[in-house]
Amino acid sequence: MGFCKNKVGRLAPVWGICLSILFVALAPVLARAQSPGDDSAPDGPIVAMFPHSDSARFWVSGQDNIVTQWHPSFSALYGGPNSLRSQAEHATSNVATLYTGLALTHTTEIFLDFESAAGGGLSDALGLAGFVNVDVVRNPELGTKPYLARGMVRQIIPLGSEKIQTERGPFALATEVPVRRLELRFGKFGMADFFDINDSGSDSHSQFLNWTADNNGAYDYAADTRGYTVGLIAEYHDRNWTFRFGEALMPTVANGIDLEWNLRRARAENYELELRPQLFAHRATTLRLLSFVNHANMGVYREAVENYLNGQTPTPEITAHPWRTTVKYGFGANFEQELGHHWRAFARWGWNEGQHESFAYTEVDATLEAGADVAGHSWHRQSDKAGAVVISNGISADHQHYLALGGRGFLLGDGGLTYGRENIVEAYYNAHLWRGLFTGFDLQHINNPGYNRDRGPVLVPGLRIHLEF
Repeated sequence: MGFCKNKVGRLAPVWGICLSILFVALAPVLARAQSPGDDSAPDGPIVAMFPHSDSARFWVSGQDNIVTQWHPSFSALYGGPNSLRSQAEHATSNVATLYTGLALTHTTEIFLDFESAAGGGLSDALGLAGFVNVDVVRNPELGTKPYLARGMVRQIIPLGSEKIQTERGPFALATEVPVRRLELRFGKFGMADFFDINDSGSDSHSQFLNWTADNNGAYDYAADTRGYTVGLIAEYHDRNWTFRFGEALMPTVANGIDLEWNLRRARAENYELELRPQLFAHRATTLRLLSFVNHANMGVYREAVENYLNGQTPTPEITAHPWRTTVKYGFGANFEQELGHHWRAFARWGWNEGQHESFAYTEVDATLEAGADVAGHSWHRQSDKAGAVVISNGISADHQHYLALGGRGFLLGDGGLTYGRENIVEAYYNAHLWRGLFTGFDLQHINNPGYNRDRGPVLVPGLRIHLEF
């Protein structure tokens, strides 16, 4: 077993490299197994190490995503235990995933995905609400041992005879499905695999890297610290619209690895209406309207401040309360529009009530983002892609007061706060080198990191190497 040292000097197994070597060695075998006849011959450049069949009952694929980032020293009047370090630093993350699936029947599919996350993020992924690398596991003590990321069943229930063609992938194997249908998924998965999806900004493997570019920052979706939960998703599909509902488990503590299995104590309801109106000829339009309601043992910012001012705690402590179930809710909107000539525009808006502690995703109570991407057809690089996005994140007045008095969340806590919205600009270029090998260059500028005008701005360049199998 090979080893490498991450940025804090700990020894970590190079699971990603081992997985990559394994896939390269097995590529010819898997290619023959998954590509009977000519049914999977690609129409354009091959963008995986081996092609995947459109007719085989099983699916095997994988990826290895390596991200290296750095920031120079920046101005900071003060810092705290949860601050982005003002000294220059660098960090590298490596996430490797093995995707497997099996079609038991034409309407029943099962999926098992295994993952390993190595390395870490800048400042141990602290000090930014819109952190710069969505691949980073927020608890560096979990180690790099592979774990089950997803284990789920997909059941398709036809509601009509008319069918449409669909693209095959690691979460869906059927290439033809009824236009009107009910889909059920049950098991372990990521809520962000199915809710708040955006074709221009949801994939850190080939698009943006910032947490609040790839996901709605105000969507405190149910997840453990690795980003996964256990639950049920039900979707109704029709020609121009889809409605989905998800019931999922919440973590026992903020940013925790353990899930609460007692639904009377904690759970999350998620609702999303997806509309696909025909606004422009041959130009797809998609609007997704989102809502979530979380039930968990969440603290209240105002109560934590009052306890501190009354001398009950030495600093405001959001976790200093007896166990109880509280409720947090929020809303979001997600828009994408094809513009022609391989351009797309997208936007997100999100808001949550901001009175209860940020619990599962990040410390954002309101967000707005807008951006665009373009494929490289115009410069004869059709598998290349470039994109840019502008993001503005904010928090509630109670959340601001809590941080200003020295309180800490699971991500933020400078020991003080001169509030300003955290504004982020990100741009990337992703280049296809050969088959499943890609490289990407990323640049992020963050103004008021952690909502603090006394710190920053900070510039974060990055390099991504991605292998697709």
